[in-house]
Parts: sequence; structure tokens; C-alpha cells
Amino acid sequence: MKLKILHQIKGRLRVHILNKYSQTDLDRILCILNAKPQIKRCKIYYATNDMTVEYTGDKSEVLNLLCSISPESGDVPEHALNAVTSARELKKKYTAKLIKKVAGHYVRSFLIPRYIRIAILTVKAARYVWKALKCLSKRRLEVSVLDATAITVSLFRRDFKTAGSVMFMLEIGEILEDWTHKKSISDLAGSISLNIEKVWLKTVGQPVLVKSSDINTDDEIIVNAGSMIPFDGVVSCGEALVNQSTLTGEGVPVNRTAGATVYAGTVIEEGELTIRVTKNSGSTHYDKIVSMIEETERLKSGVESKAEHLADRLVPFTFLGTAAVWLLTRNVTKALSVLMVDFSCALKLAMPVTVLSAIREANACGITVKGGKFLEKTASANTIVFDKTGTLTMANPTVHSVVSFCDKSPDELLRIAACLEEHFPHSIANAVVRAAKEKNLVHDEMHTKVEYVVAHGVKSTIDGAEVLIGSYHFIFEDMGAAVPLGTELRLLDISKEYSRLYLSVDGWLAAVICIEDPPREEAPKVIAGLKELGFENIVMMTGDSKHTAAAIAERVGVDRYYAEVLPEEKAKFVQAEKAKGNTVVMIGDGVNDSPALSAADVGVAISNGAAIAREIADITISENDLSSIITLRKLSTAMMKRINFNYRSILSINSGLIVLGVGGFAQPTTTAMLHNASTLGIGLLSTQKLL
Repeated sequence: MKLKILHQIKGRLRVHILNKYSQTDLDRILCILNAKPQIKRCKIYYATNDMTVEYTGDKSEVLNLLCSISPESGDVPEHALNAVTSARELKKKYTAKLIKKVAGHYVRSFLIPRYIRIAILTVKAARYVWKALKCLSKRRLEVSVLDATAITVSLFRRDFKTAGSVMFMLEIGEILEDWTHKKSISDLAGSISLNIEKVWLKTVGQPVLVKSSDINTDDEIIVNAGSMIPFDGVVSCGEALVNQSTLTGEGVPVNRTAGATVYAGTVIEEGELTIRVTKNSGSTHYDKIVSMIEETERLKSGVESKAEHLADRLVPFTFLGTAAVWLLTRNVTKALSVLMVDFSCALKLAMPVTVLSAIREANACGITVKGGKFLEKTASANTIVFDKTGTLTMANPTVHSVVSFCDKSPDELLRIAACLEEHFPHSIANAVVRAAKEKNLVHDEMHTKVEYVVAHGVKSTIDGAEVLIGSYHFIFEDMGAAVPLGTELRLLDISKEYSRLYLSVDGWLAAVICIEDPPREEAPKVIAGLKELGFENIVMMTGDSKHTAAAIAERVGVDRYYAEVLPEEKAKFVQAEKAKGNTVVMIGDGVNDSPALSAADVGVAISNGAAIAREIADITISENDLSSIITLRKLSTAMMKRINFNYRSILSINSGLIVLGVGGFAQPTTTAMLHNASTLGIGLLSTQKLL
């Protein structure tokens, strides 16, 4: 690809693409570049053939990469290309709508005869009047009523220019709102797909690689270590450790053998499974989660923001002011001036500035906010729900302790365990090896050939003694090891909050290695801080065991905890809390948290969690530190204080200006100038930092 550098700053380049590529080719280039680790974000401007690239590392290496890229530089997954193409076509569609709307408005103003324009305006006004009537039928007096009144009064006064301008701005707003909603749904559809295009189908002869869409119920598929399970099913044969943390919240992988149920979206860490498909694409456990999310999103899209409510609350005052001026002066012009220049217009101009300022400041703190209303909800929230695995904890198993049942020291036993486990890495084995490394325990190859029993453990010989390491089932039931006499109580005394790895030598238990998923270091301090900031109910929910959940809950200081819960149970809990009148913030990181994230008033995702959780969440914390939640609460509270200050200022200033105008103390041009100046001043104040 041939390039010309247009602009450059540290970490960012803007270039012009000299090659004549089609839009589809540019889509492929965009997908290839965004998949590169050194590229943070890439954006292509199709109309000008320009491209902006945000990157990490050395600029010269990035330039070399850009020059080496072409549409044929690598395989682009079909789902990724479709997502980029859909986004481009959506932008093209709505850009065309905006251009058509703007061009049509001004063409009609200059080319269409006046009486035809009046007829068109009258027909268009009927829609706004009907909307206002429906609002009034529900005994609500909102901005839609004010809009319809302003349009209707303008038409009756034959002020067709004003009526047309009001409707034009409202139509532009509707297009932009619809565009935002459609883009959100499009992004959601792309992010929630499992994106598994081909699978191995078991046949009479050799397995055959086929498209996922060709798989039917009762077909048998083969899934190997490191691969994601594409469909819900039942294991026909094989044995494997399956990581279900993103779906169930379990911190460690679970053993799956013949007859066990497995779910789409989970990953095989070790072993191999032949799975009989029970639910193909569109009906899996994963897809049900997606359906719950989409349903909740439709409900959420109809909720009005706090700023809109503030504007609606001012509508009655505007009508009362208009009526009062008419009663006092009997001057129609003065009365209508109150109606046409109302409080809510100034409020709607000032509030977005405050919200944008807060969102910008949040972004500088590593917090991505998808809309001002989520900051407003965060400010008023009294209940916060945490997932455990990957949120309050790091989802990274570690060795808590080694309990010796023989004459060897815990460090010596850990050294032996690491010596065996390093040959077959999985999450727990990695924890053992890492613990030995941290203690500088050198473990040379002192064993004979290592035999690995999938999902159970490791078998080898050291100095002529048989050494086994693995699960309770493997050590005691399969291999018949025994507990040394007099140590039975020590085994029973080991806390149930830990996962356990057993080590035996020559048929006798030698050690129990206790594995934990410890809470984040900052978690207790964050929980205490949230209580100080007004959260009355702090809850932890997890799919993990009761013993583990109880231990973590006590260490971090939450008010309540719920263990062994399914994704739909998390969502139901959130909905139940909302039904009680509570405003709920949900913090999570996995697929299992997504329904609850979507059901909550505010969903907050941890950036290193599942992609679907980040897309569903209203707010994403990019910093790998829960302290950002404290910042989020403080920032949202400060934003609402400023919004309320703006509200009071606008009400006071505009009321004073109306009094001056109606009383004849100031000319209309003077009050208009003061009104605009005050709005600008409040706007400038709103751009200042909140924290």
C-alpha cells in the first residue's frame, strides 16, 4: 500500500492512500490492521481515501507495516468483514438521509411556491400535533406539547418560517437518534457472535471440516484442546478440562466426561471431546443470553434521560408564564414571546455541554461512557452488584499454601509438584509452576517419563518412587492412595474455600496444594469507599461454590453475597431490585454477566473481560483497577451537581429577563442579547473540569 503522510503526532498518524482500492478492499485492509497488536485503532475515510491510525511502539515499524499491507495480506474472517461493511453502509445510508433532509429544506425555501410550502408545513405539523395529543391523553405535559404548541401558534400567526425551522431541527434530531440506535444494534450483533466458521464433523471415516451452519441437531462434532465449543451438547466420548468462567463464573476449569453437558462459548483447556449437538446455532445457551440482552436493550432504549426530564419539568412554567403575561398585559406579542423563547431551549443547549465535559473527563480517567444518562443513573444509584470472578478477583488461580503430610518441607513438595506440572500447562498447573518460580525453587528434571491422565493428573517416578499429582478422585479413588495415619484431622481442617491439588508418593498422601482466586488488592478499599459515597446495598453474585463465595465476600466487605447462580438468576435479581425502587449498578466482566449488565440501570464492564460484556455495558473501565468505580461515582455526582446548578441559573436568569421585558425595563433586543450571553456563559462554565 502506497501512502502519503498528511499529519502526525506521537501515537497517531493520518495518511492518504495513493492506491485506487474499492471500498470492499479498504474494508479488508481495515480488518487486517485492526487485528494487529501494535494498532490501537484504525479508521478509513472512504470519500477522501484517507486513514487515521493510532498505534503503540515505534513509528517507523508502524509505517513499514502500513506499506506492507494490501487487501490480500491475510485471511479476513467473514464475520469481521461483514461487520465493517455493515457499519460503512449504515453510515452511508444515514449520511445520505441527513444531506437529503438539509438540501430538501433549503431547496423548498427557494424554489417551491409559497402556497405549496404552506401546505407541506401544515401536513408535517399534523404529526407533531398528534404526538402532543397522545402525550396530553396520558395526562403528561412534556416538551413534545411545547414543540407542537410553538409550531401550531406559528402557523396560526402565519409565521411559516419559524414553524418550518422548528420542524426541520426536530427532524434532524430524529435522524441522528435513529442512527445511533441502529449503530448500537449493529455493533452488538457483531460482538455477540461466537464467530466459529468451521468445525470438525465426526463421520464413519475421518473427521470432516465443515461450515458451522451445516451442523444439525444430533450431529457429532470433535473439539480439541484450545478450541471453543460452538454448540450446546452432550459429551459422547472423551475427557477434557473445560473453562466455563465466561459463562458460569467458575474460577477454575471443570472436568467433562461422557454424558456431561457442555455449552457454546466455553473453551477446552486440555483434552478432546466428541460432542453430540443438542442445540444448533440460534438456540444455544449462549444465544438465549443474547436474546435476553437484546430484549432488555429494546426496553432500555425508551427511557428518557435526566436532562430531558428537567426540560419537561419546565414546560408548565412556560405555559403559565405565557398565560400570566396575556392576563397582565393583554398584549399577544409579549405573551407569545414567552412561549417562543422558553426556558427549556436554554436548558437543552447548556446540558449537553455539561454531559460531554463529564464524558471527556471520564475518558481521561480510563472510563468509557456510552451516554450521559448512564452517568446520571450512577449518581442516583443506591445498589451496586459485583460479579466475583474476574471482577472482585483477577480470575487468575494462585497457590495459597502447601500443607505437608510427610517429612518433606512445603517448599520441597512445591518444587516436586512444579517439576511435574510444567509439562502439561493449564491454569492450575501454571499457578503451581509460577509459585515455585517466585520462591526460586529450581526443579531440574529429576523424574522419569511423565504420564498425563487427561483432566485427572500426572504420574511419574522420582528416585524409584511413584509420584502422582492431581484431583482427589485421581489420587484416592483411581490410584488408591491413603492418608498417613494420624494426619486425618489435618486433612479435614483444610478450608473448603480453596480448590485442592493432591500430591502422593508411593501410595501415601504427601501434600495438599491449596489453590485460590484471590480478591483484587484494591477491592476491600473500593467497597468501603463506595459505602462512604452513598451505596446502601453492595452485593456479590457468582456461579462459584458457597464456601469460596463466603470467603471472598468476607475479605472484601460486601453486604450480601449469592453463590452458585446462573446468568438468568443474576438478571432476575437486578430486575427484582429495580422493582423495589432501587437504582442498580452492575459490575461484571464475562458472558455470564451480560444479561445482568443489560438489565441494570447502569452496566459497568471490566475492559479485560469478555467482548460481549464490554459491548453490552453502558460504561467500560479500561484501567485494570476497581478504584475507577470510585472515580466514576464522584464524577457522576459532580456532573449532576453542575446540571442542577445550570438548571437553577437558567431558571433565575430567564425569569429575570422576562420580568424586565414584560415590565418594559429592557427592549426585546437587549433581553435577547442578555439571554444568549447568559447561555454562553453557563456553557463555558460547563466545559470546566468536574474533579
